[in-house]
Amino acid sequence: MAEVTKEQVLETLSKVRGPDLEGDIVSLGIVSDVFISDAKVYFSVSVPAERAKELEPLRAAAEKIVKTIPGVKGVLATLTADRKAGSAPSPRPAPSAPAGGHAHPPAGGAPRSAKSGVPGVGAIIAVASGKGGVGKSTTAVNLALGLQANGLRVGLLDADIYGPSVPRLLKISGRPEQIDGKYIKPMENYGLKAMSMGFLVDEETAMIWRGPMVQSALLQMLREVAWGDLDVLVVDMPPGTGDVQLTMAQQVPLAGAVIVSTPQDLALIDARKAVNMFRKVEIPLLGIVENMSYFLAPDTGNRYDIFGHGGAKAEADRIGVPFLGEVPLTMEIRERSDAGTPVVVAVPDGPSAAIYRDIAAAVWAQVSGRPQRKAPSIVFE
Repeated sequence: MAEVTKEQVLETLSKVRGPDLEGDIVSLGIVSDVFISDAKVYFSVSVPAERAKELEPLRAAAEKIVKTIPGVKGVLATLTADRKAGSAPSPRPAPSAPAGGHAHPPAGGAPRSAKSGVPGVGAIIAVASGKGGVGKSTTAVNLALGLQANGLRVGLLDADIYGPSVPRLLKISGRPEQIDGKYIKPMENYGLKAMSMGFLVDEETAMIWRGPMVQSALLQMLREVAWGDLDVLVVDMPPGTGDVQLTMAQQVPLAGAVIVSTPQDLALIDARKAVNMFRKVEIPLLGIVENMSYFLAPDTGNRYDIFGHGGAKAEADRIGVPFLGEVPLTMEIRERSDAGTPVVVAVPDGPSAAIYRDIAAAVWAQVSGRPQRKAPSIVFE
């Protein structure tokens, strides 16, 4: 059977009428880049933010018609809220009847806005870094498991669309199931619920997506996953200060951010960029973790400050941010991470697991003492 092409998808989508039946969604320019992987089709439709709920039938119609293309195994279509979406008409009041509810609605049944949190999830914590290669994902996984070991109900979202590593770190493979044809059932291991783009596409697939597709995929993994009731959702952010970070800051009421850095000056320079970004968008900084703080020789137990030592703590003191702790560079942490058996669950009574549990306790002490935040508006100067 011939492979499905983008041209086929766009030709089929041109049969879907746009909002208020003004032209089709392709000619209006509100269909994003089309991404095809393993005969599964991914795309988003940009609509005014005020009409997102009202135009849910448009999304469903687009998804349904693409499923009719021979050879298509699955379709994931989402709405991207965009005030400048093509030739979409100006907003009008949405109907009073709400769109379909989440599999786990929040207590009280109050409807949530487009900038609201995730139903059933108490607090959302971002784990970020200014650059790659500092062990951010390993820290995020062990932080999540540390929070869980401390008695909390925890989920983990891998928001690194381009380089997801959570599937390997948690030793999870396979594809997630759908619930009622819309909501995604999160994958799970070690009692931790997890969601990642790595569960949806093959490991070697290159994700060549622009901003709107990244935003759409991220919000889909946040709000269309049946997380259930969680005390906290840990989000492993991609390195840097790009589309994902801005989307999270603008669309989601983050309880705070944890910054991961190594001790040396070059890493700290990039960590400062991440700190400044979160401050600019009014996200609380829960603290800095100094990862690879020192090396412990496995044969002698001797300590070596390979990357220097104490730089992240000094930086935290300088900018007035809590210092959460030092995580050593050990063979145990590296080997356990590579094997998909994180140290917190593999060696729960070991010194490395204790460090992560202490960091988790320090993070949660701050989060539990903070009121729930509303998502800020971002102004570009």
